[in-house]
Amino acid sequence: MDYPKILEEIKESLALEPKTGTVASYIPELAKISPNKFGMHLCCFEQGNFAFGDSRERFSIQSVSKVFSLTLAIQLLGNKVLERVGIEPSGDPFNSLILLENENGIPRNPLINSGALVIADILVEHLERPKEDFLNFVRKISGQSDIQFNKQVAQSEKDWGYRNAALVNLMKSFGNINGDIEEVLDFYFHQCALEMSCEELANTFMLYANHGKIFGTEEEILNTSQTKRLNAVMLACGFYDEAGEFSFKVGLPGKSGVGGGIAAIHPGNFSVAVWSPQLNEKGNSALGMLALELLTTKTGLSIF
Repeated sequence: MDYPKILEEIKESLALEPKTGTVASYIPELAKISPNKFGMHLCCFEQGNFAFGDSRERFSIQSVSKVFSLTLAIQLLGNKVLERVGIEPSGDPFNSLILLENENGIPRNPLINSGALVIADILVEHLERPKEDFLNFVRKISGQSDIQFNKQVAQSEKDWGYRNAALVNLMKSFGNINGDIEEVLDFYFHQCALEMSCEELANTFMLYANHGKIFGTEEEILNTSQTKRLNAVMLACGFYDEAGEFSFKVGLPGKSGVGGGIAAIHPGNFSVAVWSPQLNEKGNSALGMLALELLTTKTGLSIF
């Protein structure tokens, strides 16, 4: 596969696209990011790494981090995680309270805000030093010892996190949050404030393309069955209420975040990460989704 040529064609196609979408402004720190940023990094099993643009610049990965927190929760508790959160697409916005009210405080899946808050509650309950332990886990699976939380973004999320606070309180009223609400929210806001680059995300997501083993060291983090199930959750639920559109156009398991990042994988072949802060109305990176659609179209490599 001539990946350098394919990425150059993607770069040229994106340059002709009108700039659509808006940078997330409901978290004021994110609104400060230039809307013109774009990076793409592809990590392949056989052919190595290929990239262009701002692929080495770190950004707030936001909800992409939910894959890492879910991974750690599964490592700790296995299938017991699914006793408190479902695996179905939500069909509603990522921060909706409506389904929670109708479904007795059980989130539809772990990749929407309510589900990720339940996962945060699990980690706060089972980790001795939750934020530090989670950060060290991400450093381990990424191979990057200097990954950090962006404290300013975490504070901005806390200052404006009224809806997330409402989600936690509603689930607490149904008995699906065990820990202290403020501690769970603090963990969640820091988790979302993780900063990584496209290069680091792509290399980390090789874990999910490599059957649960860290690519390079082959250390097992999840077993094959757990990895298969997590990838299935990403495919069905990784793009909020646009997951069907992403499956239809791109055809890869993946996860997006309102920081403009998307990471996706093709099991046994590659992982890829893109970053473009301008979001469509569903909260996903407009150019990022197009770039991944072009990638699977030009390579013929989707899971379908």
